[in-house]
Amino acid sequence: MTISDVTLGLALLIVVVALRAAVRNRHVRGRLFTSGIVLALSALAAAVHEYGGTSAAFRSQLEGGGQLLLCFGVVNAVVALALNSWRLDGPSERFPTIVQDSVVLALVVLIAASVLQERVWTATAAGAVVLGFALQDTLGNYFAGLAIQIEKPFHVGHWVNVAGNTGIVTEITWRATKLRTKGGDFIIVPNSALSQDTITNYSQPTPETRIEVEVGVSYDAPPNEVKAVILAAIRDEPLISKTREPEVLLVDFAASSMTYRIRVWTTDFGADERLRDRLRSAVYYAFRRHRIEIPYPIQIEMSRQEIAPSLDPAGAERTLAGITIFAPLPAEQRADLARSVQPAVYAAGERVVRQGEPGSSMFVVTRGEAAVVIDPDGQEVARHGPGGYFGEMSLLTGDPRSASVKAVTDLELLEITADAFRRFVLANPSAVELVASAVSARAAELVARRATGPATTPEPPQTFLARVRRFLGRK
Repeated sequence: MTISDVTLGLALLIVVVALRAAVRNRHVRGRLFTSGIVLALSALAAAVHEYGGTSAAFRSQLEGGGQLLLCFGVVNAVVALALNSWRLDGPSERFPTIVQDSVVLALVVLIAASVLQERVWTATAAGAVVLGFALQDTLGNYFAGLAIQIEKPFHVGHWVNVAGNTGIVTEITWRATKLRTKGGDFIIVPNSALSQDTITNYSQPTPETRIEVEVGVSYDAPPNEVKAVILAAIRDEPLISKTREPEVLLVDFAASSMTYRIRVWTTDFGADERLRDRLRSAVYYAFRRHRIEIPYPIQIEMSRQEIAPSLDPAGAERTLAGITIFAPLPAEQRADLARSVQPAVYAAGERVVRQGEPGSSMFVVTRGEAAVVIDPDGQEVARHGPGGYFGEMSLLTGDPRSASVKAVTDLELLEITADAFRRFVLANPSAVELVASAVSARAAELVARRATGPATTPEPPQTFLARVRRFLGRK
């Protein structure tokens, strides 16, 4: 070596240190730090070769080693700067760490072979057989990892199934791929084993994954009605992707039920079990409200008792007696009306009624709590506990719902439909005036108590009563 080799090594070291100070990417800074150490060793080897008193054989080996160090330091720095962003943190997605290491190794071998020529090829031939046998598993993992990075069957953050294990990819190294399962376990799969197994990628070609849930329904329920009830029950589920419509398919006439398969799409594969739970819960509550039976498996002959309603007529009459709009009715008329009400149950978070939709029934809360909200911002304006009621205007006039009502907790209600109330009015003609007058008075009171919003004028009682009579078919 000559003095110019020492100068060259120090000059390159200064350049690398300056570049490291200018770069923000920690991955590039780390590789430049490695290059700096190697270039410092190269300059040290050049100085020892130039000024140290050593044998000719050692000087020859020192010369070759110094040149290899210089070559590696320069190539490693150039590859790091060329293949990575200087400002964004982390290695390039297009050229992961294992690919960059392979490029550095290949360039160093080519340059070293052209510089040292016969000595490199002799050393390579002497050690190739030994290294081949000693590192065959390691090299297999390395080349398999290199193939994975080039082909990109998955990326970090993808949900995959490899070697029988399902998890999210957290890291891909030259030796293995690391997964974290839904249970929080950490799995390391050697790349050589991964390259020989089938890979299922749940995050590509799109992040949407189809989730299926099956439910059995009684043969007494018409299929179109069942499908409509299920779709209405799950349409507000936030974990369902909005880009694909849910499907409900009748897939089997089983021994004791008809089997329906609910198919939805989600972009959160990790929440598939929670989504199935929420779908089954929503369907259960919807079936209870619409009197759709989920039959027990029929194994032996047995008698079955009908599920009793949550309130008997006497209990329903006592509940109606506490409602201001029904309090004016005589006790016998309230008892007659109580026989036509139907219990309904809703899960916490479900919508009981939706603002703007047609309405023809009212509800009385018997257990739980309901919130009245104004769409589209969802502002809560009132809450109803046991004894509270809502929807009376829709019951009497058929007006669209003026607000949405959501179940705050699991909710039990008594529903009075317009058809049932119409039959009650036909049998009790005087009741319509008593109820309509009470509803009109309540509406006027609410208008008078309204502190904000545009001024409104209460509808005259006679005009309101005329509308009620027309809707109920009473002239």
